[in-house]
Amino acid sequence: MGRTPSRAGFGRLDRVRLIERLDPVEHHLLIYRTSAGLELPWDYTRALELALFRTFCVPSISRLVDRTREFAERPQRRYDDTRVLMGELALHGYDSVRGKTALRTMNRLHGRYDISNDDMLYVLSTFIYEPVRWIDRYGWRPLTEHERVAGYVFYREVGKRMGIKDIPPSFEAFERFNVDYERDHFRYSPSNEAVGRSTLTMFCGWFPQPLRGVAEQGVLAVLGKPLRAAFGFAEPSPGAERAVERVLRAHGAAERWLPKRMVNRLERGTVNRTYPGYPKGYRLEDVGAHGS
Repeated sequence: MGRTPSRAGFGRLDRVRLIERLDPVEHHLLIYRTSAGLELPWDYTRALELALFRTFCVPSISRLVDRTREFAERPQRRYDDTRVLMGELALHGYDSVRGKTALRTMNRLHGRYDISNDDMLYVLSTFIYEPVRWIDRYGWRPLTEHERVAGYVFYREVGKRMGIKDIPPSFEAFERFNVDYERDHFRYSPSNEAVGRSTLTMFCGWFPQPLRGVAEQGVLAVLGKPLRAAFGFAEPSPGAERAVERVLRAHGAAERWLPKRMVNRLERGTVNRTYPGYPKGYRLEDVGAHGS
């Protein structure tokens, strides 16, 4: 489980000490909001981008997404829909007025399709375990046990409100489900490649044209060999994985010594290209409306 770092500059451990005094079940929303919005927002964002990729390595998921044409025709909008809705839940809570509206929207979007409970469970699990793994590897500090449990409880409660059944009863049990599901279901499929390529093109499109080739190499390196094989992607250039690893670790080491963040990133809204008025000046009910 998690461990608390021993050193950091500029009061960076103040919030960790506060988190350690809270009950991770009773205060899971406060802990998750603090962790994702104040402590490690950059890493949570990168990890959840990777989580999106991982779900498309399951052919039953990628076939459905490919059939809808959503990621082929408007990948940025569908990606932003997910980010905005999950940001609303993290900031306001799933039982708030805005949280309930976000959940209704998510259930409306998913309800149009025949999605197996196990696939829904797997997608939910990636929101818990990809941040844990990414932050343990690249973050300025690892997640504590309280943060891990709080993340599990938060997404367990979101999953219940989405009608997902048989959610494993503990952090450890759900992680075993996640690992076993990937072992049993990750394999190449043409639909994986089609949806993965659309997603990769979207990510690279965030960069200026001259940097898109470098960005693609970086994304391929981060994905790792099992995901590249499931997508049918080419291997990155020699040395790319080592270079990306050094850059990401250097980022974490540098952030460790910065002053602690005072403005919660969740309150500023997630950066997106579809809803420029977010978090104000737009109707939450309109999220995901296009093409529905």
